[in-house]
Amino acid sequence: MMKKQLKSIFAGAMVLTMAAALAGCGGAPAEEQNKEDAAATEESGEKDTLIMATSADFPPYEFYDGQDIVGIDAEVAQAIADKLGYELEIEDMSFDSIIPSVASGKADIAMAGLTVNEERKKSVDFTDSYATGVQVVLTKEGAKLTDVAALTKEGANHTVGVQTASVGDVLATGDIEEAGLGTVERYTKYGDAVNALLADKVDCIIMDKEPAKSFVNTTEGLKVLDTDYTNEDYAIGLAKGSELTEKVNTALKELKEDGTIQSIVDKYITAE
Repeated sequence: MMKKQLKSIFAGAMVLTMAAALAGCGGAPAEEQNKEDAAATEESGEKDTLIMATSADFPPYEFYDGQDIVGIDAEVAQAIADKLGYELEIEDMSFDSIIPSVASGKADIAMAGLTVNEERKKSVDFTDSYATGVQVVLTKEGAKLTDVAALTKEGANHTVGVQTASVGDVLATGDIEEAGLGTVERYTKYGDAVNALLADKVDCIIMDKEPAKSFVNTTEGLKVLDTDYTNEDYAIGLAKGSELTEKVNTALKELKEDGTIQSIVDKYITAE
């Protein structure tokens, strides 16, 4: 421990000495200064931390395995962090806090099966897509609702459960609530929405296909309607103008090309 501390102090002193020397001759270009800082960080054995904001109730993309957050997004984020030389830290929060957390700089990246849409683009920038998601309708077995199209038929009057600020929330708000075709009940966690469905407080839930399948596999009496509600692309959210966006996009491209991302997806999602 003492050797590590002395090494850190020595590296820090070297950075200060170099900065003072550069200041005396009018300063150095920012790019060179960044290289020197990076070299000092490497010398000290320390790494910068990449903070990922998520909502860990979205299997198989992010969920708890004991005390650890695992899943597709967690592994993709770790692969990106490894490629860029960062330590990864994952912070679990309510889904509607994820975008504000990144936009304010409290977190570096947002990964939670995030769909790219115009409303979110007002607050954050997005990388290229790394996965495709599908919105489906989850109901109870034997429910009267057997057709996705029935939700938006003239005269419809269903109570629909969604996760607050999710794509399902956006879709249900526009297609059902604002159209006068039913009521939307919003929940912080998907698990709360499922409990409401089981208690007959809602008629169905509009949600992502993979977590819906997970609930069907683990909870008796649920089913997913045959027709998809809609398809969407998942991407990583970053603060507006973040210098990380280009770096993360480059890492994503390389991870797609070498098959890493597909192998991660295949680990959690079995082709039907």
